[in-house]
Amino acid sequence: MSNYFSQHVTTFHDIDTPEPGALVGYALLLEFLMQETKKSAPLPRRLAIITNKHQRYDTDTWQVFTKRHKPNDDIISHIIFALKYEGINLYILKQVFLNLEVETIKEYILTEPTGQYARRIWFLYEWLLEKTIDIQDLKTSSYVEIVNTKLQYPGPTVNSTRHRVKNNLPGTLDFCPMIHRTDKIEAYQKKDFSNKMVFDLNGKDKDLIRRTAAFLLLKDSKASFAIEGEKPENLRARNWGKAIGQAGKKELSIQELERLQHIVIGNNKLKQMGLRTEEGFIGEHDRDTFVPIPDHISAKAKDLPVLINGLMETNKLLNQSQYDPVLMATSIAFGFVFIHPFSDGNGRLHRYLMHHILIRKNYTSRDMIFPISAAILNNISKYQDVLEAFSEPRLELIDWVPTADHNVEILNETIDLYRYADLTIQAEFLYACVEETIEEIIPNEIKFLEQNDKMIEFINAEVTLPDTNIDLLIKFLIQNKGKLSKAKKDKFFSEIPENVIIKIENKFSQVF
Repeated sequence: MSNYFSQHVTTFHDIDTPEPGALVGYALLLEFLMQETKKSAPLPRRLAIITNKHQRYDTDTWQVFTKRHKPNDDIISHIIFALKYEGINLYILKQVFLNLEVETIKEYILTEPTGQYARRIWFLYEWLLEKTIDIQDLKTSSYVEIVNTKLQYPGPTVNSTRHRVKNNLPGTLDFCPMIHRTDKIEAYQKKDFSNKMVFDLNGKDKDLIRRTAAFLLLKDSKASFAIEGEKPENLRARNWGKAIGQAGKKELSIQELERLQHIVIGNNKLKQMGLRTEEGFIGEHDRDTFVPIPDHISAKAKDLPVLINGLMETNKLLNQSQYDPVLMATSIAFGFVFIHPFSDGNGRLHRYLMHHILIRKNYTSRDMIFPISAAILNNISKYQDVLEAFSEPRLELIDWVPTADHNVEILNETIDLYRYADLTIQAEFLYACVEETIEEIIPNEIKFLEQNDKMIEFINAEVTLPDTNIDLLIKFLIQNKGKLSKAKKDKFFSEIPENVIIKIENKFSQVF
Protein backbone atom coordinates (compact mmCIF):
# COMPACT_ATOMS: atom_id res chain seq x y z
CA MET A 1 0.00 0.00 0.00
CA SER A 2 1.34 3.45 -0.91
CA ASN A 3 2.46 5.48 2.10
CA TYR A 4 0.62 8.63 0.96
CA PHE A 5 -2.67 7.17 2.28
CA SER A 6 -1.59 7.45 5.91
CA GLN A 7 1.19 10.02 5.80
CA HIS A 8 0.55 13.20 7.82
CA VAL A 9 1.74 16.45 6.26
CA THR A 10 2.18 20.04 7.41
CA THR A 11 2.71 21.47 3.93
CA PHE A 12 1.59 20.53 0.43
CA HIS A 13 2.90 22.17 -2.76
CA ASP A 14 4.33 24.97 -0.57
CA ILE A 15 0.92 25.58 1.05
CA ASP A 16 0.98 25.18 4.84
CA THR A 17 -1.82 23.12 6.35
CA PRO A 18 -3.67 24.69 9.31
CA GLU A 19 -2.52 21.68 11.37
CA PRO A 20 -0.90 18.29 10.66
CA GLY A 21 -3.22 16.00 8.72
CA ALA A 22 -3.57 13.26 6.11
CA LEU A 23 -4.28 14.27 2.53
CA VAL A 24 -7.70 13.24 1.22
CA GLY A 25 -9.78 13.75 -1.92
CA TYR A 26 -8.11 15.71 -4.70
CA ALA A 27 -4.95 16.38 -2.65
CA LEU A 28 -4.43 12.61 -2.32
CA LEU A 29 -5.25 12.10 -6.01
CA LEU A 30 -2.58 14.67 -6.89
CA GLU A 31 -0.06 12.66 -4.86
CA PHE A 32 -1.14 9.55 -6.74
CA LEU A 33 -0.55 11.32 -10.07
CA MET A 34 2.88 12.50 -8.97
CA GLN A 35 3.84 8.92 -8.12
CA GLU A 36 2.39 7.46 -11.33
CA THR A 37 3.29 10.14 -13.88
CA LYS A 38 5.76 12.50 -12.15
CA LYS A 39 3.30 15.26 -13.09
CA SER A 40 0.77 17.11 -11.02
CA ALA A 41 -2.20 19.27 -12.06
CA PRO A 42 -3.39 22.81 -11.39
CA LEU A 43 -4.25 22.84 -7.70
CA PRO A 44 -7.92 23.15 -6.73
CA ARG A 45 -8.72 26.46 -5.03
CA ARG A 46 -9.19 24.54 -1.76
CA LEU A 47 -7.69 21.20 -0.67
CA ALA A 48 -8.72 18.73 2.03
CA ILE A 49 -7.07 16.98 4.99
CA ILE A 50 -8.18 14.68 7.80
CA THR A 51 -6.89 15.46 11.30
CA ASN A 52 -6.98 13.51 14.56
CA LYS A 53 -9.15 16.17 16.17
CA HIS A 54 -12.93 16.29 16.22
CA GLN A 55 -13.32 19.73 14.71
CA ARG A 56 -14.58 20.29 11.15
CA TYR A 57 -13.69 23.72 9.73
CA ASP A 58 -12.56 25.56 6.58
CA THR A 59 -9.83 28.08 5.81
CA ASP A 60 -9.21 29.99 2.58
CA THR A 61 -7.11 27.13 1.19
CA TRP A 62 -8.12 24.03 3.21
CA GLN A 63 -11.15 22.02 4.21
CA VAL A 64 -10.33 20.28 7.48
CA PHE A 65 -12.25 17.05 8.20
CA THR A 66 -12.41 14.77 11.23
CA LYS A 67 -11.47 11.10 11.55
CA ARG A 68 -15.06 10.00 10.96
CA HIS A 69 -14.85 11.40 7.41
CA LYS A 70 -11.75 9.34 6.57
CA PRO A 71 -12.10 7.33 3.33
CA ASN A 72 -10.63 3.87 2.84
CA ASP A 73 -7.04 3.57 1.67
CA ASP A 74 -7.74 3.17 -2.04
CA ILE A 75 -8.02 5.58 -4.98
CA ILE A 76 -11.72 4.94 -5.65
CA SER A 77 -12.61 5.92 -2.07
CA HIS A 78 -10.74 9.20 -2.49
CA ILE A 79 -12.51 9.91 -5.79
CA ILE A 80 -15.82 9.40 -3.95
CA PHE A 81 -14.66 11.71 -1.14
CA ALA A 82 -13.69 14.38 -3.71
CA LEU A 83 -17.04 14.19 -5.49
CA LYS A 84 -18.92 14.30 -2.19
CA TYR A 85 -17.12 17.18 -0.50
CA GLU A 86 -15.09 19.04 -3.13
CA GLY A 87 -17.13 18.91 -6.31
CA ILE A 88 -16.02 17.94 -9.81
CA ASN A 89 -12.52 18.67 -11.08
CA LEU A 90 -12.61 17.29 -14.61
CA TYR A 91 -8.89 17.73 -15.26
CA ILE A 92 -7.74 15.78 -12.19
CA LEU A 93 -10.41 13.11 -12.64
CA LYS A 94 -9.40 12.51 -16.25
CA GLN A 95 -5.70 12.23 -15.36
CA VAL A 96 -6.52 9.75 -12.56
CA PHE A 97 -8.79 7.69 -14.85
CA LEU A 98 -6.02 7.55 -17.46
CA ASN A 99 -3.71 6.08 -14.83
CA LEU A 100 -6.13 3.56 -13.32
CA GLU A 101 -6.76 0.10 -14.74
CA VAL A 102 -10.21 -0.08 -16.29
CA GLU A 103 -10.75 -3.28 -14.30
CA THR A 104 -10.40 -1.26 -11.07
CA ILE A 105 -13.26 1.00 -12.16
CA LYS A 106 -15.34 -1.91 -13.48
CA GLU A 107 -14.91 -3.96 -10.31
CA TYR A 108 -16.04 -1.05 -8.14
CA ILE A 109 -19.11 -0.32 -10.29
CA LEU A 110 -20.18 -3.99 -10.28
CA THR A 111 -19.95 -4.18 -6.47
CA GLU A 112 -22.66 -1.50 -6.12
CA PRO A 113 -24.05 -0.74 -9.61
CA THR A 114 -26.96 1.34 -8.35
CA GLY A 115 -24.87 3.39 -5.87
CA GLN A 116 -25.00 7.10 -6.64
CA TYR A 117 -21.22 7.56 -6.63
CA ALA A 118 -20.64 4.38 -8.65
CA ARG A 119 -22.94 5.76 -11.34
CA ARG A 120 -21.32 9.19 -11.28
CA ILE A 121 -17.83 7.70 -11.60
CA TRP A 122 -19.02 5.32 -14.33
CA PHE A 123 -20.53 8.20 -16.33
CA LEU A 124 -17.54 10.53 -15.85
CA TYR A 125 -15.07 7.79 -16.82
CA GLU A 126 -16.88 7.00 -20.07
CA TRP A 127 -17.62 10.66 -20.85
CA LEU A 128 -14.09 11.96 -20.25
CA LEU A 129 -12.21 9.06 -21.86
CA GLU A 130 -14.77 8.46 -24.62
CA LYS A 131 -14.59 4.75 -23.83
CA THR A 132 -17.30 2.27 -22.95
CA ILE A 133 -16.72 -0.08 -20.02
CA ASP A 134 -18.01 -3.61 -20.60
CA ILE A 135 -21.01 -3.26 -18.28
CA GLN A 136 -24.69 -3.66 -19.13
CA ASP A 137 -26.89 -0.52 -19.13
CA LEU A 138 -28.77 0.03 -15.88
CA LYS A 139 -32.47 -0.78 -16.22
CA THR A 140 -33.78 0.59 -12.92
CA SER A 141 -32.85 3.16 -10.24
CA SER A 142 -33.81 6.79 -9.80
CA TYR A 143 -31.66 9.36 -11.58
CA VAL A 144 -28.86 11.22 -9.75
CA GLU A 145 -27.25 14.49 -10.82
CA ILE A 146 -23.60 14.54 -11.87
CA VAL A 147 -22.92 18.05 -10.51
CA ASN A 148 -23.69 18.56 -6.83
CA THR A 149 -25.61 21.83 -7.05
CA LYS A 150 -24.76 22.70 -3.44
CA LEU A 151 -21.07 22.85 -4.39
CA GLN A 152 -20.98 24.00 -8.02
CA TYR A 153 -23.18 25.71 -10.59
CA PRO A 154 -24.85 23.18 -12.91
CA GLY A 155 -25.75 23.49 -16.57
CA PRO A 156 -28.94 22.22 -18.24
CA THR A 157 -29.79 18.57 -17.65
CA VAL A 158 -29.56 15.77 -20.19
CA ASN A 159 -30.45 12.26 -19.00
CA SER A 160 -28.00 9.42 -19.56
CA THR A 161 -30.22 6.32 -19.54
CA ARG A 162 -27.22 3.96 -19.58
CA HIS A 163 -25.96 5.21 -16.20
CA ARG A 164 -29.29 6.52 -14.83
CA VAL A 165 -27.70 9.92 -14.19
CA LYS A 166 -28.63 13.48 -15.08
CA ASN A 167 -25.72 15.06 -16.91
CA ASN A 168 -25.90 18.65 -15.68
CA LEU A 169 -22.30 19.59 -16.45
CA PRO A 170 -22.15 23.27 -17.59
CA GLY A 171 -20.41 22.50 -20.86
CA THR A 172 -19.45 19.95 -23.47
CA LEU A 173 -16.71 17.33 -23.62
CA ASP A 174 -14.49 19.76 -25.55
CA PHE A 175 -15.00 22.76 -23.27
CA CYS A 176 -16.40 22.58 -19.74
CA PRO A 177 -15.16 25.05 -17.12
CA MET A 178 -16.57 24.65 -13.60
CA ILE A 179 -17.48 27.37 -11.08
CA HIS A 180 -17.87 26.73 -7.35
CA ARG A 181 -20.61 28.26 -5.26
CA THR A 182 -19.00 30.79 -2.92
CA ASP A 183 -20.36 33.25 -0.39
CA LYS A 184 -19.13 36.11 -2.61
CA ILE A 185 -20.93 34.92 -5.74
CA GLU A 186 -24.12 34.13 -3.81
CA ALA A 187 -24.08 37.63 -2.27
CA TYR A 188 -23.64 39.23 -5.71
CA GLN A 189 -26.50 37.17 -7.14
CA LYS A 190 -28.85 38.29 -4.36
CA LYS A 191 -28.22 41.94 -5.31
CA ASP A 192 -30.00 41.29 -8.63
CA PHE A 193 -27.92 43.85 -10.55
CA SER A 194 -29.79 43.41 -13.82
CA ASN A 195 -33.15 44.46 -12.38
CA LYS A 196 -31.48 47.19 -10.32
CA MET A 197 -30.13 48.79 -13.50
CA VAL A 198 -33.59 48.68 -15.13
CA PHE A 199 -35.08 50.29 -11.99
CA ASP A 200 -32.38 53.00 -11.85
CA LEU A 201 -32.90 53.95 -15.52
CA ASN A 202 -36.70 53.89 -15.31
CA GLY A 203 -38.07 57.42 -15.63
CA LYS A 204 -34.78 58.92 -16.81
CA ASP A 205 -34.92 61.19 -19.84
CA LYS A 206 -34.54 59.12 -23.02
CA ASP A 207 -32.17 61.65 -24.59
CA LEU A 208 -30.02 61.61 -21.44
CA ILE A 209 -29.81 57.81 -21.58
CA ARG A 210 -28.91 57.95 -25.29
CA ARG A 211 -26.10 60.48 -24.68
CA THR A 212 -24.82 58.52 -21.67
CA ALA A 213 -24.74 55.35 -23.74
CA ALA A 214 -22.84 57.09 -26.55
CA PHE A 215 -20.21 58.41 -24.15
CA LEU A 216 -19.85 55.07 -22.36
CA LEU A 217 -19.44 53.31 -25.70
CA LEU A 218 -16.31 55.32 -26.50
CA LYS A 219 -15.14 55.13 -22.88
CA ASP A 220 -15.39 51.34 -22.90
CA SER A 221 -13.65 51.04 -26.26
CA LYS A 222 -10.73 53.23 -25.13
CA ALA A 223 -10.52 51.34 -21.82
CA SER A 224 -10.29 48.00 -23.65
CA PHE A 225 -7.36 49.30 -25.72
CA ALA A 226 -5.76 50.87 -22.61
CA ILE A 227 -5.81 47.49 -20.84
CA GLU A 228 -3.64 46.21 -23.71
CA GLY A 229 -1.31 49.23 -23.33
CA GLU A 230 -2.55 50.81 -26.59
CA LYS A 231 -3.75 54.32 -27.37
CA PRO A 232 -5.50 53.98 -30.73
CA GLU A 233 -6.45 56.93 -32.90
CA ASN A 234 -10.01 58.09 -32.31
CA LEU A 235 -11.38 56.52 -35.51
CA ARG A 236 -10.14 53.04 -34.52
CA ALA A 237 -11.53 53.43 -31.00
CA ARG A 238 -14.86 54.59 -32.43
CA ASN A 239 -15.01 51.68 -34.89
CA TRP A 240 -14.41 49.25 -32.05
CA GLY A 241 -16.99 51.10 -29.95
CA LYS A 242 -19.48 50.69 -32.80
CA ALA A 243 -18.75 46.92 -32.81
CA ILE A 244 -19.38 46.78 -29.03
CA GLY A 245 -22.66 48.62 -29.64
CA GLN A 246 -23.72 45.79 -31.98
CA ALA A 247 -22.81 43.04 -29.45
CA GLY A 248 -25.38 40.31 -29.11
CA LYS A 249 -27.00 40.86 -32.50
CA LYS A 250 -25.20 38.07 -34.35
CA GLU A 251 -24.76 34.44 -33.35
CA LEU A 252 -21.31 33.61 -32.03
CA SER A 253 -19.22 31.76 -34.60
CA ILE A 254 -15.59 31.52 -35.67
CA GLN A 255 -16.48 33.65 -38.71
CA GLU A 256 -17.97 36.33 -36.44
CA LEU A 257 -14.87 36.31 -34.22
CA GLU A 258 -12.65 36.65 -37.29
CA ARG A 259 -14.76 39.60 -38.51
CA LEU A 260 -14.35 41.28 -35.13
CA GLN A 261 -10.60 40.63 -35.15
CA HIS A 262 -10.35 42.61 -38.40
CA ILE A 263 -12.11 45.56 -36.71
CA VAL A 264 -9.84 45.34 -33.64
CA ILE A 265 -6.60 45.17 -35.61
CA GLY A 266 -7.58 47.99 -37.98
CA ASN A 267 -5.59 48.72 -41.14
CA ASN A 268 -2.32 47.17 -39.96
CA LYS A 269 -3.40 43.61 -40.69
CA LEU A 270 -1.29 40.71 -39.41
CA LYS A 271 0.51 38.32 -41.72
CA GLN A 272 -1.88 35.65 -40.47
CA MET A 273 -5.39 36.62 -39.41
CA GLY A 274 -7.87 34.15 -37.90
CA LEU A 275 -6.92 31.03 -35.94
CA ARG A 276 -3.21 30.68 -35.29
CA THR A 277 -1.25 28.09 -37.26
CA GLU A 278 1.78 28.52 -34.98
CA GLU A 279 2.22 28.27 -31.22
CA GLY A 280 1.94 31.41 -29.12
CA PHE A 281 2.85 32.79 -25.74
CA ILE A 282 2.48 36.01 -23.74
CA GLY A 283 5.61 37.30 -22.09
CA GLU A 284 9.06 38.58 -22.95
CA HIS A 285 12.33 37.40 -24.48
CA ASP A 286 15.65 37.15 -22.70
CA ARG A 287 17.61 40.30 -23.49
CA ASP A 288 20.77 38.42 -24.51
CA THR A 289 19.62 35.04 -25.88
CA PHE A 290 16.11 36.00 -27.08
CA VAL A 291 14.80 32.82 -25.43
CA PRO A 292 11.06 33.19 -24.60
CA ILE A 293 10.14 34.00 -20.98
CA PRO A 294 6.41 33.13 -21.00
CA ASP A 295 3.82 34.39 -18.53
CA HIS A 296 1.18 32.41 -20.39
CA ILE A 297 1.46 29.72 -23.06
CA SER A 298 -1.48 29.60 -25.44
CA ALA A 299 -3.26 26.40 -26.48
CA LYS A 300 -1.49 24.39 -29.19
CA ALA A 301 -2.37 25.50 -32.72
CA LYS A 302 -3.48 21.97 -33.67
CA ASP A 303 -5.98 21.97 -30.76
CA LEU A 304 -7.65 25.27 -31.66
CA PRO A 305 -10.40 23.92 -33.95
CA VAL A 306 -11.53 21.46 -31.25
CA LEU A 307 -11.32 24.00 -28.42
CA ILE A 308 -13.07 26.83 -30.26
CA ASN A 309 -15.78 24.50 -31.52
CA GLY A 310 -16.22 23.26 -27.94
CA LEU A 311 -16.43 26.85 -26.70
CA MET A 312 -19.10 27.63 -29.33
CA GLU A 313 -21.13 24.54 -28.42
CA THR A 314 -20.92 25.34 -24.70
CA ASN A 315 -21.98 28.92 -25.45
CA LYS A 316 -25.03 27.57 -27.31
CA LEU A 317 -25.82 25.09 -24.50
CA LEU A 318 -25.66 27.71 -21.73
CA ASN A 319 -27.44 30.37 -23.77
CA GLN A 320 -30.48 28.10 -24.05
CA SER A 321 -30.53 27.47 -20.28
CA GLN A 322 -31.13 29.39 -17.07
CA TYR A 323 -27.38 29.51 -16.34
CA ASP A 324 -26.38 32.74 -14.58
CA PRO A 325 -25.39 35.29 -17.30
CA VAL A 326 -22.34 36.63 -15.41
CA LEU A 327 -21.07 33.08 -14.81
CA MET A 328 -21.68 32.27 -18.47
CA ALA A 329 -19.74 35.38 -19.50
CA THR A 330 -16.92 34.21 -17.22
CA SER A 331 -16.80 30.73 -18.77
CA ILE A 332 -16.92 31.85 -22.40
CA ALA A 333 -14.92 35.11 -22.24
CA PHE A 334 -12.15 33.93 -19.90
CA GLY A 335 -12.10 30.53 -21.60
CA PHE A 336 -11.52 32.32 -24.91
CA VAL A 337 -8.67 34.51 -23.68
CA PHE A 338 -6.90 31.58 -22.01
CA ILE A 339 -7.09 29.53 -25.23
CA HIS A 340 -5.76 32.65 -27.03
CA PRO A 341 -6.77 31.45 -30.50
CA PHE A 342 -5.56 34.48 -32.52
CA SER A 343 -2.13 36.03 -32.95
CA ASP A 344 -3.49 39.41 -31.76
CA GLY A 345 -6.75 40.95 -30.58
CA ASN A 346 -7.62 38.20 -28.06
CA GLY A 347 -7.92 40.54 -25.05
CA ARG A 348 -10.34 42.95 -26.69
CA LEU A 349 -12.39 40.09 -28.13
CA HIS A 350 -12.46 38.50 -24.67
CA ARG A 351 -14.04 41.66 -23.25
CA TYR A 352 -16.35 41.95 -26.27
CA LEU A 353 -17.65 38.46 -25.41
CA MET A 354 -18.68 39.76 -21.97
CA HIS A 355 -20.86 42.41 -23.69
CA HIS A 356 -22.20 39.86 -26.17
CA ILE A 357 -23.29 37.33 -23.55
CA LEU A 358 -24.76 39.83 -21.05
CA ILE A 359 -26.90 41.35 -23.82
CA ARG A 360 -27.77 37.98 -25.36
CA LYS A 361 -28.99 36.74 -21.95
CA ASN A 362 -31.01 39.97 -21.43
CA TYR A 363 -28.90 40.84 -18.40
CA THR A 364 -28.10 44.26 -19.85
CA SER A 365 -30.16 46.47 -22.14
CA ARG A 366 -29.35 47.69 -25.64
CA ASP A 367 -30.45 51.16 -24.49
CA MET A 368 -27.49 51.43 -22.11
CA ILE A 369 -23.92 50.40 -22.98
CA PHE A 370 -22.40 48.33 -20.19
CA PRO A 371 -18.81 49.64 -19.83
CA ILE A 372 -17.30 46.51 -18.28
CA SER A 373 -13.84 47.31 -19.70
CA ALA A 374 -13.84 50.60 -17.78
CA ALA A 375 -14.46 48.69 -14.54
CA ILE A 376 -11.71 46.20 -15.43
CA LEU A 377 -9.30 49.09 -16.12
CA ASN A 378 -10.15 50.53 -12.70
CA ASN A 379 -9.12 47.16 -11.20
CA ILE A 380 -6.24 46.35 -13.52
CA SER A 381 -3.89 44.80 -10.92
CA LYS A 382 -6.64 42.46 -9.70
CA TYR A 383 -7.39 41.62 -13.35
CA GLN A 384 -3.74 40.64 -13.83
CA ASP A 385 -4.00 38.46 -10.71
CA VAL A 386 -7.01 36.51 -12.02
CA LEU A 387 -5.32 35.98 -15.39
CA GLU A 388 -2.15 34.74 -13.66
CA ALA A 389 -4.20 32.48 -11.36
CA PHE A 390 -4.97 30.43 -14.50
CA SER A 391 -1.66 30.77 -16.33
CA GLU A 392 0.99 30.27 -13.64
CA PRO A 393 0.08 26.73 -12.50
CA ARG A 394 -0.21 25.59 -16.13
CA LEU A 395 3.25 26.82 -17.08
CA GLU A 396 4.74 24.09 -14.87
CA LEU A 397 2.73 21.43 -16.74
CA ILE A 398 3.67 22.46 -20.28
CA ASP A 399 6.89 20.97 -21.69
CA TRP A 400 8.32 23.38 -24.24
CA VAL A 401 11.54 24.29 -25.98
CA PRO A 402 12.51 27.53 -27.75
CA THR A 403 12.40 27.57 -31.54
CA ALA A 404 14.82 29.16 -34.00
CA ASP A 405 12.38 32.04 -34.54
CA HIS A 406 12.21 32.73 -30.76
CA ASN A 407 8.78 31.14 -30.28
CA VAL A 408 7.88 28.05 -28.22
CA GLU A 409 7.46 24.46 -29.36
CA ILE A 410 5.12 22.49 -27.07
CA LEU A 411 6.20 18.88 -26.58
CA ASN A 412 3.32 17.38 -24.59
CA GLU A 413 -0.46 17.17 -24.91
CA THR A 414 -2.03 20.23 -23.27
CA ILE A 415 -5.60 20.48 -24.60
CA ASP A 416 -7.24 19.46 -21.30
CA LEU A 417 -5.51 22.34 -19.48
CA TYR A 418 -7.71 24.75 -21.46
CA ARG A 419 -11.01 22.90 -21.63
CA TYR A 420 -11.29 21.75 -17.99
CA ALA A 421 -10.59 24.72 -15.71
CA ASP A 422 -11.98 26.03 -12.44
CA LEU A 423 -12.98 29.65 -13.12
CA THR A 424 -14.37 30.52 -9.67
CA ILE A 425 -11.80 33.28 -9.02
CA GLN A 426 -12.51 34.80 -12.42
CA ALA A 427 -16.28 34.68 -11.77
CA GLU A 428 -15.90 36.54 -8.47
CA PHE A 429 -13.79 39.18 -10.22
CA LEU A 430 -16.25 39.67 -13.07
CA TYR A 431 -19.16 39.99 -10.65
CA ALA A 432 -17.22 42.68 -8.76
CA CYS A 433 -16.77 44.56 -12.06
CA VAL A 434 -20.49 44.20 -12.83
CA GLU A 435 -21.28 45.67 -9.40
CA GLU A 436 -18.95 48.63 -9.97
CA THR A 437 -20.40 49.23 -13.44
CA ILE A 438 -24.02 49.25 -12.27
CA GLU A 439 -23.58 50.99 -8.92
CA GLU A 440 -20.88 53.52 -9.80
CA ILE A 441 -19.79 53.96 -13.43
CA ILE A 442 -23.21 54.24 -15.13
CA PRO A 443 -24.90 56.34 -12.36
CA ASN A 444 -21.87 58.66 -12.15
CA GLU A 445 -21.93 59.24 -15.90
CA ILE A 446 -25.68 59.98 -15.87
CA LYS A 447 -25.19 62.32 -12.91
CA PHE A 448 -22.32 64.09 -14.70
CA LEU A 449 -24.42 64.70 -17.82
CA GLU A 450 -27.31 65.98 -15.69
CA GLN A 451 -24.94 68.39 -13.94
CA ASN A 452 -23.41 69.37 -17.29
CA ASP A 453 -26.87 70.13 -18.71
CA LYS A 454 -27.68 72.39 -15.72
CA MET A 455 -24.45 74.34 -16.24
CA ILE A 456 -25.11 74.72 -19.99
CA GLU A 457 -28.61 76.04 -19.24
CA PHE A 458 -27.26 78.50 -16.65
CA ILE A 459 -24.39 79.78 -18.85
CA ASN A 460 -26.76 80.25 -21.82
CA ALA A 461 -29.02 82.38 -19.60
CA GLU A 462 -26.10 84.58 -18.52
CA VAL A 463 -24.03 85.03 -21.68
CA THR A 464 -24.12 84.24 -25.41
CA LEU A 465 -21.40 81.73 -26.37
CA PRO A 466 -21.01 79.05 -29.05
CA ASP A 467 -21.76 75.52 -27.77
CA THR A 468 -18.12 74.49 -28.21
CA ASN A 469 -16.96 77.39 -25.99
CA ILE A 470 -19.51 76.51 -23.30
CA ASP A 471 -18.21 72.93 -23.35
CA LEU A 472 -14.65 74.25 -23.05
CA LEU A 473 -15.57 76.56 -20.18
CA ILE A 474 -17.15 73.72 -18.16
CA LYS A 475 -14.13 71.49 -18.81
CA PHE A 476 -11.76 74.23 -17.59
CA LEU A 477 -13.84 74.61 -14.42
CA ILE A 478 -13.77 70.84 -13.81
CA GLN A 479 -10.02 70.78 -14.42
CA ASN A 480 -9.34 73.64 -11.99
CA LYS A 481 -11.76 72.64 -9.21
CA GLY A 482 -14.47 75.17 -10.07
CA LYS A 483 -12.28 78.20 -10.77
CA LEU A 484 -11.42 79.71 -14.15
CA SER A 485 -7.73 80.63 -14.18
CA LYS A 486 -6.73 84.15 -15.28
CA ALA A 487 -4.68 82.71 -18.17
CA LYS A 488 -7.65 80.73 -19.52
CA LYS A 489 -10.02 83.68 -19.04
CA ASP A 490 -7.72 86.07 -20.88
CA LYS A 491 -7.07 83.64 -23.72
CA PHE A 492 -10.57 82.21 -24.31
CA PHE A 493 -13.22 84.24 -22.46
CA SER A 494 -12.04 87.86 -22.28
CA GLU A 495 -15.48 89.05 -23.49
CA ILE A 496 -17.26 87.69 -20.36
CA PRO A 497 -17.52 90.27 -17.55
CA GLU A 498 -15.81 89.39 -14.26
CA ASN A 499 -19.09 89.44 -12.29
CA VAL A 500 -20.59 86.87 -14.71
CA ILE A 501 -17.53 84.62 -14.34
CA ILE A 502 -18.01 84.75 -10.54
CA LYS A 503 -21.72 83.83 -10.92
CA ILE A 504 -20.78 80.90 -13.18
CA GLU A 505 -18.14 79.70 -10.69
CA ASN A 506 -20.66 79.92 -7.84
CA LYS A 507 -23.24 77.97 -9.84
CA PHE A 508 -20.62 75.35 -10.68
CA SER A 509 -19.85 74.83 -6.97
CA GLN A 510 -23.60 74.31 -6.30
CA VAL A 511 -24.17 71.92 -9.22
CA PHE A 512 -21.00 69.85 -8.97
